[in-house]
Amino acid sequence: MNEELVTLSADAEELGVLVGAVGAAGFFALLIVIVWQAAATWRARMLAAREEQYKELAAKYAQLLEDTVELQRRTVEEQRQTLDELTQTRLAVGSMEKMMRELE
Repeated sequence: MNEELVTLSADAEELGVLVGAVGAAGFFALLIVIVWQAAATWRARMLAAREEQYKELAAKYAQLLEDTVELQRRTVEEQRQTLDELTQTRLAVGSMEKMMRELE
């Protein structure tokens, strides 16, 4: 009977070690999953923030593009106006030259 008690005690001790090892493995697996998920969440937030920055940059670029197009349109209009004024000035100078030649 004493031998049975020692065997049962040894079996219980081995079972306790096995349960402890499984528990420790489970605990470490849980820690790994928690760290993994925290890293995945952090990475997703970073990607979302970067995406938001890209959207802001694209909006700024679109606004700059619109401003550039408007500026070019105004420049073309000013150039046309300057060309018209230059043409009128040339005609006036031509008329004055003609009139001065007739006076001579």
